[in-house]
Amino acid sequence: MIVDHRTYTVRPNRVNDFLALYEEHGLPLQRHYLGEPLGYYTTYIGNVSQLVHLWQFESLEDRDRRRAAMEADPRWHAFRQKVIDTDYLLEMENKILKPAYFFKPNA
Repeated sequence: MIVDHRTYTVRPNRVNDFLALYEEHGLPLQRHYLGEPLGYYTTYIGNVSQLVHLWQFESLEDRDRRRAAMEADPRWHAFRQKVIDTDYLLEMENKILKPAYFFKPNA
């Protein structure tokens, strides 16, 4: 099992605008191709212009296969273009995490 950990930094005072756009156009597509997110968070204390979401995959190959299917969908490209056009995002950081040797996540 691996976890795709993504942190997005949104322009100040635009987090709710971005979340509304994402909830309507991006999240349904990601749920279709990637499954239910392991977590989707907004910062409560700290940089309140950041969002973190986590996606669980069986392996890197599983992640690559599902993300390739999503990338092939024109609706995903249309959503990403909307994000670019609105200029909401300042930065995106991506990490791939794997469980520590002593942690056995539930299947």
